[in-house]
Amino acid sequence: MTDRPAPPAIDAAAVRQEMGRERALRLLRQMLLVRRFEERAGQAYEAKKIAGFLHLYIGQEAVATGWLDHLTPGRDFAVTSYRCHAQALLLGLPARELMAELFGKVSGNVRGKGGSMHFFSKEKGLLGGHGIVGGQIPVGTGGAFTAKYLGTGGVSLSFFGDGATPQGTFHESLNMANLWKLPAIYIIENNQYGMGTACHRSNAVQDLAQLKAPGYGMPSFTFDGLDLYASWKTAQQAIAVARAGQPVLVEAKTYRYRGHSVSDAGLYRTKEEVDRYKALDPIERVRADLLACGWLDQAASDAMEDEVMQEVRDAVAFSEESPEPPMSELTRHVYAEV
Repeated sequence: MTDRPAPPAIDAAAVRQEMGRERALRLLRQMLLVRRFEERAGQAYEAKKIAGFLHLYIGQEAVATGWLDHLTPGRDFAVTSYRCHAQALLLGLPARELMAELFGKVSGNVRGKGGSMHFFSKEKGLLGGHGIVGGQIPVGTGGAFTAKYLGTGGVSLSFFGDGATPQGTFHESLNMANLWKLPAIYIIENNQYGMGTACHRSNAVQDLAQLKAPGYGMPSFTFDGLDLYASWKTAQQAIAVARAGQPVLVEAKTYRYRGHSVSDAGLYRTKEEVDRYKALDPIERVRADLLACGWLDQAASDAMEDEVMQEVRDAVAFSEESPEPPMSELTRHVYAEV
């Protein structure tokens, strides 16, 4: 059984005040949208409406929500792994477009060709979801190089799991980033498991950012990935460092409630362990705090849930009604069109 991580404490009330009511409520809604989208996607997969692989972000919503709130589309970049639905939603891609991609429809994000693992948007600065473990890290490094080369003041966020940190791409990218002083931020979403292997069985050190960053002369941050306020504040601080030309390594101590993918029954962990983390649910923590401070009441909370559920139901209906890609799509975007 994994132990509850103990990252540095944060003054939640102070961060909430810095955020302000409007932003805090918007971020809560975004986290809800990610959760309900993922739950509905899982149901559609079980109903055989989605094929291939499906990796859900349920439990990790506070991480990407806190970080992507600080980005500016058109200037900043983000790249992630095959667990990419949340980042796409949070960067502003329509739920309809993303659900349709899961359904393999021509109205999808990449016209039904990418499926669950390969959402992408040049306009939003989303450099894609990537199916190879650690394969996205050099891409994010390239985004940071682009920002520095063009002098845009942008940063590049690379999201990856604890299971990617032993990969050569991780070490090569961090070395290059600090050698060239790129505005790169590498975010380890340590959800305690690399597929079915506990982090403590695959990594010789447990505080991944704090202990690996010094090897590349980089500053590091570690935060409670189940706490939106900690995620948002850490992002604010780390992004400021990166914009000043210093790459950063970050570790989010988080947890996924579901298996590695929907085909994973998760038999390598106990129900008690999962329940222990669910008691720290990132959405319920924020909701409870906003209710307690008077920025949200039960009626408004219920209305938010209803609104989000309607958006997700609409996305599913749109996806079911959308056409399959025509045969003419087979080679489009594969070969140059002249």
